[in-house]
Amino acid sequence: MAAWLAKLRLTLEMIKFEHSVFALPFALTGALLALKTVDFAVPGLGWKLLWIVVAMVSARSAAMTFNRILDADIDARNPRTAGRHIPAGILSKSFAWAFLASASGVFLIAARALNPLCFRLAPLALAILFFYSFTKRFTSFSHLVLGFCLGVAPAAAWIAITGSLDPRILWLTAAVTLWTAGFDIIYSCQDYEFDASEGLFSLPRRLGIAGALWVARLFHLAMIACLLVLARSFELGAASLAGVVFIAGLLAWEHRLVKPEDLSKVDAAFFTVNGYVSVLFFFFWAADILWLGRGA
Repeated sequence: MAAWLAKLRLTLEMIKFEHSVFALPFALTGALLALKTVDFAVPGLGWKLLWIVVAMVSARSAAMTFNRILDADIDARNPRTAGRHIPAGILSKSFAWAFLASASGVFLIAARALNPLCFRLAPLALAILFFYSFTKRFTSFSHLVLGFCLGVAPAAAWIAITGSLDPRILWLTAAVTLWTAGFDIIYSCQDYEFDASEGLFSLPRRLGIAGALWVARLFHLAMIACLLVLARSFELGAASLAGVVFIAGLLAWEHRLVKPEDLSKVDAAFFTVNGYVSVLFFFFWAADILWLGRGA
């Protein structure tokens, strides 16, 4: 048992389990927006929110594990990633596959517990998440695919609450997609030379680091626009708009940290700033929806 728990700890470390914070607040915001439209009249609400969290975390865990398994050989050749658990021999692929199967199973159980539509869509959701891991082998727009993987979370949470989909929530899907794609472009600048030598695809490789950073800025500007439209479509108030202002400021700071000739602060831009973005977004929007909202 002790050995198994040690391997489980290593697996959670490998997939950066704590980074579930990036998408989870947006998923919960999607759930709150759905609850707002039905005046929070949902039977078993506490259990439903718990299953949303379980589904979100297990789906991300499965997707990250699949990515680490699939990319193990590539990671072994990249000096930046050679120390990751599988290429470094710290964790076996067989245990990673077992964890992947378990996480996928938990996700399916959570989807089934939510409602029939969630359960029917669950295999498609997993397919999209796993598909991302192949994209850098054939398209420079893999960043947008990754963004969409996180972007479906708020729409999925809406379906979990209501059993249907309201097109308005797709503005949040678009915002999260653009946000994630933007910061993934920044992060991938570190592998510009490696991607070129390996024949892998990314926007930094296609446009150069300076050009890719400009695309990331445009994506983040578009994210802010999507959030403003979203707030208007749900008739939210000052707290949500204040949240958008804070996010815009954080993203501006993120882009000041990273320059084409100096990528030394990429980790701070990627991990620290974006963690603040997601948490502060949820704080302001939850405050608006729960206490200051005027009704959708």
